[in-house]
Amino acid sequence: MPDYLQATPWDKRNFGIDTYEITSMHDVALEAADKIKGHFTIKVPPLENPRPLIQHGFYYMDTLMEPVCKQEDFLLLEKTGISVSQDYHADAVFTIANQAFMHGRFHRDFHIPNQLADLRYMNWVRDLHDRKEILALYVHNKLAGFFGFSGNHVLLLGMHEEFRHKGLAKTLTSQCCQLLFDKGYEELRTSISAANVASLNLFYSLGFRLKNTVDVYHKLNGPEPAGAS
Repeated sequence: MPDYLQATPWDKRNFGIDTYEITSMHDVALEAADKIKGHFTIKVPPLENPRPLIQHGFYYMDTLMEPVCKQEDFLLLEKTGISVSQDYHADAVFTIANQAFMHGRFHRDFHIPNQLADLRYMNWVRDLHDRKEILALYVHNKLAGFFGFSGNHVLLLGMHEEFRHKGLAKTLTSQCCQLLFDKGYEELRTSISAANVASLNLFYSLGFRLKNTVDVYHKLNGPEPAGAS
């Protein structure tokens, strides 16, 4: 397979069709995607002319903001009764995850059934659990949510509905980020949909600053996925 066309088996397992990420806007890459059945993702700078993408059947899906926080800019918050730990019951975390992610780019993709977009997030959380890359968030010893990471990348933040909109996420996220800095990382990175203003404001308040932005386009060749493999 050409370097500019990369299979994404983590999405194929959810959607039951071949899935790919395209890493180039060159004509040869876009023309190659025209000849292969499956679902495609491409991420491009916002100022890139989208006409070639539109002409090849791509459609705009999302804009991802990529904030970065250096350790010297980080704000650590503490509050009585709040703690984070890698000790948790997996099923309890999975239950929260099943209700926490409803507005991702695959939920907005009109070719992807919502139940398969849900499955994608659930499998992602299970993978992070298997790799011991989840921190549980506790409020007075009650599980309030979870924080997913990989290396110095903050990946997922899920809160139980009982604890949302109570000003707790900021302190919980701060403590999780501190644990990552304690591992020796000099900076942390995350990726946030431009539609998720609340999350963007949360990370900005902790010292994260916008580093990069990319626009995300999808394309589907062939029938829509009907179920998971």
